[in-house]
Amino acid sequence: MNNMELQNSIQSKLDNLTKPPGSLGRLEDIVKQFCLCRNNADASINKKTLFVFAGDHGIVEEKITPFPKEVTVQMVHNMLNCGSAVTVMCKKAVIDYRVVDMGVAGEFDKHPLLLDYKVAAGTKSFLKDFAMTPEQCNLALDSGKKIAASLNCDITAIGEMGIGNTSSASALFSLLLDKNAISTVGRGTGSAGEMLQKKQRVIAEAVSFHRKQWANTPLDALQRVGGFELAGMTGFIIGCAQKHIPVVVDGFISTASALCAIKMQPDVKENLFFGHSSNEKFHKNVLQNLKVRPILDLDMRLGEGTGAVLAVQIIEQALNCYHNMATFNSAGVSDHVS
Repeated sequence: MNNMELQNSIQSKLDNLTKPPGSLGRLEDIVKQFCLCRNNADASINKKTLFVFAGDHGIVEEKITPFPKEVTVQMVHNMLNCGSAVTVMCKKAVIDYRVVDMGVAGEFDKHPLLLDYKVAAGTKSFLKDFAMTPEQCNLALDSGKKIAASLNCDITAIGEMGIGNTSSASALFSLLLDKNAISTVGRGTGSAGEMLQKKQRVIAEAVSFHRKQWANTPLDALQRVGGFELAGMTGFIIGCAQKHIPVVVDGFISTASALCAIKMQPDVKENLFFGHSSNEKFHKNVLQNLKVRPILDLDMRLGEGTGAVLAVQIIEQALNCYHNMATFNSAGVSDHVS
């Protein structure tokens, strides 16, 4: 079945459900995108996964965040102990989650919920240097692809944890979208007042430094100002597209990885659902630039994958209607006025 035949098959089934045509609104668009991603008009959701990619950032050395980098390792422990927002959400939504250590500045004992892909104990400060070496960046990308290659699920989602990663995401947006860093830098974990102003100055200075030298490619941008978890999510997105597994992107930081993946391989965009519009400054601008409409807008900015988990449940309900509603024929309902 070619793409057009597949689209027609999905639309025909939607139109034969006991409802006015198009009355489920965006849920119908979600069904069509999901089935097209899966290349199957009868695609359904049985197994759901979430991967929280974690890493530390050298840019916190510039004193631009209200929390020290030690919070990253503490929050990973909290996730492994099922005490974080995203973990309680996953439990309620019956989503199988894993935390991926891409570069946390701390050590963990082996744990069934932890995947160890540590590249290094955090990146370097990108104020006047590359955040990571080319070898480190490629290793992080390949790790994300490797995780994707091992997947056996119908839909997956990504989230992140890492003190300082909104700074990396803001810098990536500035380079890749040619924007002034002052406009892309927001509160993150709670920067305000003089600290927020300093954060904006530091990121603007860093972007100015790298903009003069960078190769104008997403890979070079990642090496210069990215994070290990950002590169890991980028590789994961690319790998999932190759397996026709839809990815639900969380918020501000996850979208930076999605942007990198789209810049590397434009076709992956069709495989992505953008879970929500974050309350973090500039996220709505990025979504508009990508010409995508998020599923939810709840003024959230926690990260971790929380918005993506909620969006997965919306997608699941859309597929529930698609597969389980009666058709006009089966219900004996007239589908038009005689």
